Amino acid sequence: MGRDDNRNHTGRKEEFQSIFRRVPKWQDLWFYQKSEVLYQMTFVFCERFLPKFGDRTVDQMLQAARSGKQNIVEGSEDGKTSTEMELKLLNVARSSIGELRQDYEDFLKSRNLHIWNREDTRFQPMQEFTKAHNTLADYEPFFQKWSAEEMANVGLTLCYQVDTMMNKYMEGLERTFVTQGGIKERMHQARTGYRQQQDERLAELEKLVPQLQEQLAESQAAYQDLKQRALKAYHEQQTEIERLKKLLESK
Repeated sequence: MGRDDNRNHTGRKEEFQSIFRRVPKWQDLWFYQKSEVLYQMTFVFCERFLPKFGDRTVDQMLQAARSGKQNIVEGSEDGKTSTEMELKLLNVARSSIGELRQDYEDFLKSRNLHIWNREDTRFQPMQEFTKAHNTLADYEPFFQKWSAEEMANVGLTLCYQVDTMMNKYMEGLERTFVTQGGIKERMHQARTGYRQQQDERLAELEKLVPQLQEQLAESQAAYQDLKQRALKAYHEQQTEIERLKKLLESK
């Protein structure tokens, strides 16, 4: 059998307020897309420029990059029911991205490589590229071409951009939490809204009772009138039949 389209016993469609908060798809969040690029790029970076054995930096960078990406996903999923949990997980993601940023900085400093700033001619083109591109397909062709300095600076820039985007996003979540509350508040609002809907429907039905009673009384009166006229017509017909019989007998 099909679902009843949330209709009650009166046939009226009931509207329910969802307790789940609408959240953007994490796949569509720019800071998630950039964090995915960071993870894949960090993996290649470690393979190309760090020792395969004996250097804990490799594990630290990969774990930080993965933690940043995964906690964005988990935070977004948990955000459907808990804004508080989403904020906590996104903050974990920010911390992980911060650790990754520090690792890229340490790599450049320890090898006497340049951290590009606005005075460097390479800085502006890199900024424009990373701002305009979010997907792995945009960066992957360069993974085997960039030098260690280039790749580390791109990683640094992406870390800063992800952090900035996440900060703005989390500020919006904080406003949502303050104004709309968490899951308990939404459950209370949904329940209160449902009760209010039922109370309003009951009030509508109570208003209809006098009108229905009046219609019923009118129907009963009309029935009695019709019944009396039918009986009268019947008696008149019987009287006419008796008269005609007597008339025929007299002849």
